[in-house]
Amino acid sequence: MIDFEACFPFFIACLIPTILVWVFSKSTCPKSHFPPTPFALPIIGHLHLLSSIPHQAFHKLSYRYGPIFRLFLGSKPGIIVCSPEIAKEFLKTHEHMCLDRARSSATDYLSYGNKGLVVAPYGVYWKFMKKIVMSNLLNGRTLDMFSLVRHKEVYRFINSMSKKARVGEGVNLGKELMKLSNNVISIMLMGDRCTDDKKDVADDLMNLVADMFQAIGTFNLSDYIWLLKSLDLQGVGKIAKKLRARLDVMIERIIKEHEEAREHGGEIKDLLHILLDIEQDESMEIKLSREYIKAFIMDILLAATDTSAATMEWGLSQLINHPNIMKKALEEIHQVVGENRLLQESDIPNLPYLQAIVKETLRLHPPFPMFVRKSTEDFMVAGYHIPAKTIVFINVWALGRDPNHWESPHEFRPERFQGKENDIDVRGQHFHMLPFGSGRRMCPGISLAHFMVHTTLGTMIQCFDWKAGKDGNLSSVDMEEGVGLTLTKANHLVCVPVARIDPIPLM
Repeated sequence: MIDFEACFPFFIACLIPTILVWVFSKSTCPKSHFPPTPFALPIIGHLHLLSSIPHQAFHKLSYRYGPIFRLFLGSKPGIIVCSPEIAKEFLKTHEHMCLDRARSSATDYLSYGNKGLVVAPYGVYWKFMKKIVMSNLLNGRTLDMFSLVRHKEVYRFINSMSKKARVGEGVNLGKELMKLSNNVISIMLMGDRCTDDKKDVADDLMNLVADMFQAIGTFNLSDYIWLLKSLDLQGVGKIAKKLRARLDVMIERIIKEHEEAREHGGEIKDLLHILLDIEQDESMEIKLSREYIKAFIMDILLAATDTSAATMEWGLSQLINHPNIMKKALEEIHQVVGENRLLQESDIPNLPYLQAIVKETLRLHPPFPMFVRKSTEDFMVAGYHIPAKTIVFINVWALGRDPNHWESPHEFRPERFQGKENDIDVRGQHFHMLPFGSGRRMCPGISLAHFMVHTTLGTMIQCFDWKAGKDGNLSSVDMEEGVGLTLTKANHLVCVPVARIDPIPLM
């Protein structure tokens, strides 16, 4: 929550000029042309209506003001979208007018001046980076090249859980799944995993990723109240500078190690190796500088570690709370895979109920609960005027709970995704379910997430029963949401694994 009392003197000092600006802006277009708007306060606009979990607050406001409404976040106008039909207008019909991401001072700095693919403005450079990512870094051929890496790391994780099961020890699965995702991404990206003998490196990388998420997800008053723009009241700018300095040191060391290995004829097969090849390719239409490489590494670290781990943690939490669904999933795995080997990526197409479980998890717990865009032109949506330079919040969390599209939307029911009549995918074509976005700015790592989440969750079901609580004595898992840029649990899932089969001979 924002400490308004601490900032009250600033608010009073800015009161009169801000009221004049606000009144003038309201008179530039007939009120009826704008979406519905709650009563706003001077200076802070509608910030007082938000909670520490904005997507939930927006969803509640939509009950009163409708599926599209307007808020002032300080001095910045925003449009909130909680309807699949209206989301489609923004993301498909008028996509060309909403291709830019909304920016913040923290993302500007951490992404080396918006050089990363995730936050770069739509244009020539963004198209160049998207082409590199899709044709060189996250295409089918490259993902196939790293299939053995994912296979080994998932089995290493299962082996670790098996050791815990033998002694009946409770496990913080949130932390362990984060470590698994981190190891896979580290090997794919930089050629080395954060093993136990490099615990300091592992902890530093995991802490760095967590700290960057917190900095980017912090609501910075200086970004929204124009008279405070030059003031770093909450210290977000100072924190961002320290984080980028830490990131610089880590990435520079890794890049130098790769360059030295290349000079000595070493053949390194990872994403950084591919990026260094592109950097030296004179035929490229845009020169790939060192800062571009660093920004891409930051993108991968942020987009692929926390999100996959959180999805797997939410999925297992739901299964523990719904033992009948867990039982049905186990029966399918035993029928398709058996008990003489561990589930593999090649089994996923033959496990439709496991796929349904993952889809239902993504519906209720999308990795990013909101997508934030910025309009570049004036246009009309649902009969309303949307001005240029307006922040657009697509509430993905609310879309997945729309009662007009989902029966009993708050219930965890994987069966809703079974059968041809419910063949809903997660690749941005069904606007009542957009866990990875839609259109040109859809998440490029969807295939990697598909492999990691299905295989890991499937092997966890196959090998263990999971008893909630540190001592395995809780009857259910709490499903409270945490605060942050991504949708994580407020309290990590802690449980005791009980072995169904011994995975060690199967590895």
